[in-house]
Amino acid sequence: MDGLSAPAVPTTAPQPSTRPDTGRHAKDEVDAVLPAHRLLALGLQHVLLMYANAIAVPLIIGGALKMPKDQIALLINADLFACGIATLIQTIGLGPFGIRLPVIMGVTAIAIQPMLAMAAMPGVGLDGIYGAVIAGGVYGLLVVPVVGQVMRFFPPVVTGTILTMIGIALTRVAVGWAGGGAGAADFGAPGTVAVAASVLTAVLLLARFGPGFVANISVLLGITLGYGVTLALGWTRFDGIGTEPWLRVVLPLQFGTPSFHLVPCLIMCLVMTIVFIEATGMFLALSVMTGRPVGTEDIRRGLRADALGTLIGGLFNTFPYLSYSQNVGLVGLTGVHSRWVCASAGGIMLLLGLVPKIAFVAASIPQPVLGGASLVMFGMVAATGIRILAQVDYARPGSRDALVIAVSLGLGLIPIVQPAFFRAVPEALQPIVKDPILLTAIAAIALNALLGSTGTGPRSD
Repeated sequence: MDGLSAPAVPTTAPQPSTRPDTGRHAKDEVDAVLPAHRLLALGLQHVLLMYANAIAVPLIIGGALKMPKDQIALLINADLFACGIATLIQTIGLGPFGIRLPVIMGVTAIAIQPMLAMAAMPGVGLDGIYGAVIAGGVYGLLVVPVVGQVMRFFPPVVTGTILTMIGIALTRVAVGWAGGGAGAADFGAPGTVAVAASVLTAVLLLARFGPGFVANISVLLGITLGYGVTLALGWTRFDGIGTEPWLRVVLPLQFGTPSFHLVPCLIMCLVMTIVFIEATGMFLALSVMTGRPVGTEDIRRGLRADALGTLIGGLFNTFPYLSYSQNVGLVGLTGVHSRWVCASAGGIMLLLGLVPKIAFVAASIPQPVLGGASLVMFGMVAATGIRILAQVDYARPGSRDALVIAVSLGLGLIPIVQPAFFRAVPEALQPIVKDPILLTAIAAIALNALLGSTGTGPRSD
């Protein structure tokens, strides 16, 4: 969900098996340790595929908080460093943590809009966001044992509606960037829009006509092309890069002590619930791809790693983590099932997280370049929601699912199309009614409980 390609998932998803793994061939493939040069090349391929999405979240949040470039670079370093730690835990395993399959962990785009809303809340700031991330990680660890009971309140009609609204809400961010940045004096200037359009066109052409691997990294290549154009135009400056060291150890809590606020923490718990639903589907997809049976306890280990990765993210100055769907798709595309390939990618990300100069260059990408690429990335979030809504049986006798979707999306769109609509609402409730994601989620859960059924739970495909 956090990239261009969704995992190749069967039409009817397998149910988690409680039987022990009897597929010796599948076990050998998953546990195979390839020669060092192949591990490095295949691991680097996974990193290239997820890199654009991995740096997008710290760029977005850092920009929203108007942080200086060197601090955004620090966010990117911390992000890559924590990605590496989370990926190693998920692939190699650490006691009850980690599904031990070929999985790449990265910051989830689902959390972008909620965190932007937190950033706009009085008194929250970056420390409050980190407090919410830590709370989300703890919540995830606590609900894993009862994950089945929690998930029943999030059938496809609810999950798909929420994800669709997340994609719609994020489009505002992408359009703001494509125009040159919200509040820019020359917002929407022809040259700015042309750069964004060229990046969008490049991504689409590469995704459509590029050979396999090139198509998979079309977002990264599109950003690179746009970056090159802005460099040639003189739009990008690297003032300050000389003061950045080549090596910097990422330390916990470098931006201060996290603060905890009720509404942001509740929002992040909702984000983690959606992350768990998406991750479960990806784990089942990997089971089919690799031929290795995945049992209920395997899924719990994988979800624990997602929650632990999010907790580590909050402590190491970064954000919530999810198993990346585009990398699951790459596993199916290449047919390479070794989890040690993804472990090597985790090692590469750790190293990249320790090199500030690379992060500084990434933080210098102009907003129109990111805007053109983000229209694709954020649109894919909405497309994932629509794909999940396609699972809903609208013809079922007595079904009111279409009504649940219509009203939930309609309510969620209010703060987007008419922000002043809720001006009479008490100040304490403003953070809820101003957030299209939270408003949609509350409406979808309540309406589904009232008009639909919470007993079937989400399908895992």
